[in-house]
Amino acid sequence: MSNAATIPQPIPFGRRVKRFMADRPLIPLIILLVILVVILQILRPGIVNERWIANTIKFAIPLAILAGCQTMTMLTGGIDLSVGTVATMSAFIMATQVVNQDPAVAFLLAMMPAVLIGLVNGIGVGVFRVHPLIMTLGTSLIGTGCLQVYQRTVIASGAKIPDFLAWLGTGLTYGIPNALLLFVPLAALIVFTLSRTGFGRLLYAVGDNERATRLSGVRYWQVITALYVISSVLAGITGLLYIGLIKAPSLSLAEPLVLPSVAAAVIGGTSIFGGRGGYTGTIIGALILTVLTTLLTILQMPEGARRILFGLIVLFVTAAYLRIVEER
Repeated sequence: MSNAATIPQPIPFGRRVKRFMADRPLIPLIILLVILVVILQILRPGIVNERWIANTIKFAIPLAILAGCQTMTMLTGGIDLSVGTVATMSAFIMATQVVNQDPAVAFLLAMMPAVLIGLVNGIGVGVFRVHPLIMTLGTSLIGTGCLQVYQRTVIASGAKIPDFLAWLGTGLTYGIPNALLLFVPLAALIVFTLSRTGFGRLLYAVGDNERATRLSGVRYWQVITALYVISSVLAGITGLLYIGLIKAPSLSLAEPLVLPSVAAAVIGGTSIFGGRGGYTGTIIGALILTVLTTLLTILQMPEGARRILFGLIVLFVTAAYLRIVEER
């Protein structure tokens, strides 16, 4: 009695495309970015030129760095809602202290709140087990209050944007944004840390299975504390770069970037549930949102509607991820 040979069934085209996209998540992001640029060019012919590209990169870099903070914290199943406040504090302190202090001293003073808030976040989340959303939201509110008190003490002295920050934020060298001199090494360091170092592997491990990580001997609180300090330091650096770009210190300078930074990380493929994602996709996500913002400006969409759209993007991508997980 012979066994009939089993004939493999062909995989449907739609499933093959879906599998291809899942195995190469950067490809659909790049396709989406190109589509948005094409739509922008159709709506406003001639807008896509060297100057527009340079300006898009300059505005995408601060968002990409803050989104890097979200990427790293989200890999552990957390989030950092204090990055906007930290960036604003560092920028405002730098602009007001450089009036009477040496730039190096002003820089150290500007970064002190970043380190302090990051340390408090890390201890709260890692040691006292406060949920990251609650912890970072609380330190954000405290930081905002402290900044308002600080503002009253420096009203008389005024503010000044250091020349080197203005050069870094808005300057071009042979048509290339000077901000890339900061961003390229920083982005390379983040990618290398996540993919090639023990600390990066620990972030993925904590997000994938925190209990197993603890049982393997990893000191969870040390990993989380270091993570949130790094996140806050990056946010502080972002604030200094951003004030060089905007050239107008305020008490809400970087706050509008908080939700887009979360959206950029989610669009880039980082799971809010932890254990999956990477910084390369986040960078493309930041570019997508920057181009999308330009597109919405051309369409004269108000700021409130933009925030609604960013929130819907986060919900949509999260729902799509949950569906993929269920199918697997």
